[in-house]
This record gives sequence, C-alpha cells and structure tokens, in this order.
Amino acid sequence: MILGDLGAEVVKVERPGAGDDTRAWGPPFISSESAYFLSVNRNKKSVAVDMKHPRGVEVIQEVGSTNHEPDFSLFHLNVHRKHKQPFISYGQTGPQAQSPGYDSIISAVSGMMHITGPQDGEPVRPGVAMTDMATGLYAHGAVMAALLQRHNTGRGVHIDCNLLSSQVSCLSHIAANYLNAGKEARRWGTAHESIVPYQGFRTKDGYIIVAAGNDKQFVRMCQVMFMVELTEEPKYKTNNLRVQNRQQLLQTLSERLLQENTAYWLRRFQGSGVPVGPINSIQEVFAEPQVKHNGLIQEMQHPAAGLIAVPGPAVRFSSFSPSGPTPPPLIGQHTVQVLRDTLSYSDDVIKALLESGAVAQNEAI
Repeated sequence: MILGDLGAEVVKVERPGAGDDTRAWGPPFISSESAYFLSVNRNKKSVAVDMKHPRGVEVIQEVGSTNHEPDFSLFHLNVHRKHKQPFISYGQTGPQAQSPGYDSIISAVSGMMHITGPQDGEPVRPGVAMTDMATGLYAHGAVMAALLQRHNTGRGVHIDCNLLSSQVSCLSHIAANYLNAGKEARRWGTAHESIVPYQGFRTKDGYIIVAAGNDKQFVRMCQVMFMVELTEEPKYKTNNLRVQNRQQLLQTLSERLLQENTAYWLRRFQGSGVPVGPINSIQEVFAEPQVKHNGLIQEMQHPAAGLIAVPGPAVRFSSFSPSGPTPPPLIGQHTVQVLRDTLSYSDDVIKALLESGAVAQNEAI
C-alpha cells in the first residue's frame, strides 16, 4: 500500500470467490466490504487467479517475471503451492520455516505479548496488528533498498522479510537489557521501566500521559503541578533515584493529577516543555486538529461501498505530492486489465482463461 502511495503498480493476487481472508473480517462491513480490508488495500489492482489450476500458476509466474527481475511474490507462490500456506511468519529457511502463523501468534512467540499489558496482569495483544505493520514497514524499506541496489549494480535481489524477524528487531532496549545484562522483561502497563515519571495517570474525567524524560523536565513538571517540594527530596533528584523510588513518587503524583480534569492539566502543561498528552478515544483522535492538518483522514470513492475514509499516508514530501489514491479493489476487478495491459495477452487467450476458470473477472462494475 505504501509503495502504491509512491506510484508503484501493485498487483494483488487473490483466489476467486472469497479472495483475501481479510475481506471477511467483520463487522463492520461497508456495503459488502469489510472495513478491515478497506483500511489496508488502497492503490492495489486485484487479479483473481485459481492457484490450483495449471494455467493459473503460469499467469502468476508471468506477473512475477514481467520486469525480468527476481520477485519475492513468485517465491511465495511456489511455497504456497507446495505447502498450501504462504510461510512468511518465521522466515523462508530454518526449523520453523514451514509453520503457519498470524500476527497474534508471532506477537506471542517474539516476546511482544510478554511485555504488553498491565503490571502484574495477563499478557495482552496490542490493539492493532503491530507485528504485521512492522513487517510491512520493513518490507517497504527493503524494497526501496533493493531498487537502489539494482540501480547501482544492474542486478535485483531476493528479499526474506518475515514476521518473527521484524518483531524481534523491534524489541529494542528490552532485548538489549536481556542480551547484555541478563534482565528478564516484565509488563509495565503504560509505564516505562527505566524512566520515572513516564506513564499514564487518571484524571478527574479521563487519562493523561506525562513523560518527564530528564531531570530538568521533572523539575518543570513539579512546578506546573504546584509540587515544588518534590524537587527538594534527595530520593527524587535524578532519574536513577526516581526509578528506585518509583512507587511512592507515582502514588503522590497520581493523587494530585486525580484532583483536576484532563483539559485543565493540558492547559497547565502547555508551553512548559514537558511532553504530555491525553489518552484519546478513536473518536477524539480524528477530532484532533493536528491529525486533520497532517492529512491523516483520506477519502475516496469505492465502486461498491461509496465514499469511504481510511488513515492517510504517514509521510509527506517537500518536493512532490503522491497522486490521489485509488480505492481498495473488488475481487478480480483488474484481472482482464492486467492480463491485457501488463502481460499483453490477446483477447482470445484472456477469453480462454476466463472460460477455463483459471482466472476470474469481477463483473460488478
């Protein structure tokens, strides 16, 4: 989807009939389309191909080799045919290369779920598929690097981008704490194990995050909250000491923040240099002026669902603006177009493929 935002032609290969599994992940549905599918499939052309049909396999192989470069989607096709499962969860080689998995499975195996959740509570799955998202972002960067490599050397490369590697790489300092100091991780809720205060607090009418990332910010925070006496306490003088004495300090801060509502505290902290923010509901997120300013609500006209809105691209460029998005496709919406324009198939060949059931064209539009 991100590559499509940047102008790439993205061909999504789906099985005829049901298509991508996420088309059924609902409710909610907008007309016949799941909101889940709509959220991550703009800028793609859908080609419906029966991968069990010999001619269908040939079609996909030709799509994968159109540019005469190694293509990782073609590799996954071969794996899919052999094992009936595209194994991108653990990697393309190794002892678990043939094991199936979803975001939640790899979130658990990678340790992400172990460190997510309330203190002393059960492990929690992140609210969105962060492992899937991280892998897509890594893949986007890898593809761009591969294109640069091809530009410099004239040769393409094969990319192995999988869920497990992506999520373990994202363990960051948690991994370093264990690998270098033997420190096992635990769940901290909204808190940070190495910075205090750096977490969410309840207010009179909601929640607020306060992040005093250094000693200067801690002093300023105390001034804003009319608690200057805390800055004179020897046990709170440095972050290291605040981490050691976190329980009493957090209890004191919690009692103070609970005395006023969220809007009051946001006004108090404004311009202070101390990072704070409300814990917004999704409704409140899309009412935020900065969210609107950053163009994070993207609308488009869908052939079946009508006007839809999805989160817009995260990155803006100074010298160009990506062209307007195309809506998420219907199953097989572009089958004939890709066969004709990309693969240069004749009308007779396309007709034969359609009649054989090797491919399918959506006739709804």
